[in-house]
Amino acid sequence: MHAGEILVEVVRNEMVESVHDGHLLILDSSGKDLLKIGDVDQLIYPRSAVKSLQASAMLRAGLKVSGEQLALACASHAGSRAHLDVALSTLRSVGLDESALRNTPDKPLDPAERAAWGDKAPSSLAANCSGKHSAMLATCAVNGWDLETYKNPEHPLQRAIAAEFEKLSGEKITKVGVDGCGAALFAISLRALAHAIRNLTLSNEAIHQEVVNACRNNPIMVSGVGRLPTLLMQKVPGLFVKDGAEGVMIISTPKGEVIVWKMSDGSQRGNAPLSVATLSHLGITVELERENVMGDGRVVGEIRASKLVRHG
Repeated sequence: MHAGEILVEVVRNEMVESVHDGHLLILDSSGKDLLKIGDVDQLIYPRSAVKSLQASAMLRAGLKVSGEQLALACASHAGSRAHLDVALSTLRSVGLDESALRNTPDKPLDPAERAAWGDKAPSSLAANCSGKHSAMLATCAVNGWDLETYKNPEHPLQRAIAAEFEKLSGEKITKVGVDGCGAALFAISLRALAHAIRNLTLSNEAIHQEVVNACRNNPIMVSGVGRLPTLLMQKVPGLFVKDGAEGVMIISTPKGEVIVWKMSDGSQRGNAPLSVATLSHLGITVELERENVMGDGRVVGEIRASKLVRHG
């Protein structure tokens, strides 16, 4: 990854103590660049920010799920009981159970849910990608595809997902990796990611609208109570938001405006102020709790978007 421009500043006692650089692109409603920072044409691994594209491919391949189940397929969920129950319901809808999951075992993602998990061993169901993997297995079941090898890039499911990526992004897949959960991971440029999310949002295809609306209507399923993607979708009607590991974020509006970024160091610190600052370029005001910097038990500064990003 090429070094980017400074997007986030950590300010302590009115001095910038640390910075996070990255690459950022905002598209206006016509699809033109509104703000471009860094190198948006280099390849990135979009990680979980593209679960909506994976879900679209699964629907196209015959997956039948409820709105909650579809939102969870697009999720990096907190690991609440409600999240795990919905993942199980997706599996049971095709006669499967938790033992069919092949994603990397983990404890719940959210700190509160992880603490409540205690000393229990990590599990594939508790891992934040279990909604996606449950949907992947359900898609394989309805097509009679092999359930053991569904994560392999050459599996019919993953080939279908790659085709959906190329269709929506307009970019050919040339690099394939392995995601943290074990599924195939397709590299695309940040610009292609922005256009894929824009095309998904504006698409007239029932499949694409089903995916986006499932997330908008079930924001807690997409992430979790108090988590940033959920908060943004709750606070701004019509917004579609998804984060990804290693500092990837996508945001879109019903008008087709899109915000995407990738932090060079993979940090997610400062995502909230960066969301507020970038949305202001689209005329959207949202109030989020400030990310404070503490010293001696009191607030002595904040984490904020850099001057390159701040609007006005």
